[in-house]
Amino acid sequence: MTNRCPWAGADPQMQAYHDTEWGVPERDGRALWEKLQLDGFQAGLSWATILRKRDAFRELFAGFDPEKVARFGDADVERLLGDARIIRSRSKIEATIGNARAYLAMREAGEDFADFCWGFVGGTPIKGDGVHVPAKTPLSEDASKQLRARGFKFVGPVIVYAWMQACGLVDDHLACCFRRDAE
Repeated sequence: MTNRCPWAGADPQMQAYHDTEWGVPERDGRALWEKLQLDGFQAGLSWATILRKRDAFRELFAGFDPEKVARFGDADVERLLGDARIIRSRSKIEATIGNARAYLAMREAGEDFADFCWGFVGGTPIKGDGVHVPAKTPLSEDASKQLRARGFKFVGPVIVYAWMQACGLVDDHLACCFRRDAE
């Protein structure tokens, strides 16, 4: 039997996500942005719900290409609100469009999103203690403030910490988990 972090449960899709994605350092700016948007959609819901809908999100949000999403208008918002394959929250949809514009504004100002994100941790993943998994930290509070200052929405400290874990900025695999220290 494989020892995993308990949150992966018995769901094969959640286990595969845990085993191959969660906590793996992501260095691609577009992929980091996509994961931040998905964590924003998760607010108030379970990650399993988002994971089951991820392919539909990718399809409907143009592969999470910030240049394409930034051009979405009112008709796109209505189209997305009408598609039951995703989370139909106007505020989250509009935040994603606005976040694409914020991402592009950073790029136009010469600020690389991946470098910005990895700057929070000095370029190297932070190791959790292997016992406690906080919902937020002073680091995620600071990152949240910096993202908001650049125009991002749905980036509160709890969402940002979940994103940091998912993208491998923070390694919070438990000491008993086979993925601890894997990267």
